Amino acid sequence: MPMQVQRLEPGHAICQGRGEQRRVNTALVDELQVGDWLLVFLNDARECISAQRAHEVNAALDMVQHAMAGNYDTAAQDDALGFHLPSHMNLQDLHALTGDKQ
Repeated sequence: MPMQVQRLEPGHAICQGRGEQRRVNTALVDELQVGDWLLVFLNDARECISAQRAHEVNAALDMVQHAMAGNYDTAAQDDALGFHLPSHMNLQDLHALTGDKQ
């Protein structure tokens, strides 16, 4: 899950994301600053990510939560996400997404 660094400790960061706060091991990432975004798995920071990427991952996690609850219409929600799912892209956008020059 994406989490934002709130405070730094030696070898760890106190992070906040998706309504919770965690103490995250930072051994696998470069030097951090307060405000940086991390992709966290099992309380370990796996990589530094941009705020935009954090938004995209959070949106995808929200979609999964809503779909699991049975109340999600992906076509109606694409605009609210700020990006379109591949299933709603035209052929030209899909080629651009995959790097295909066809």
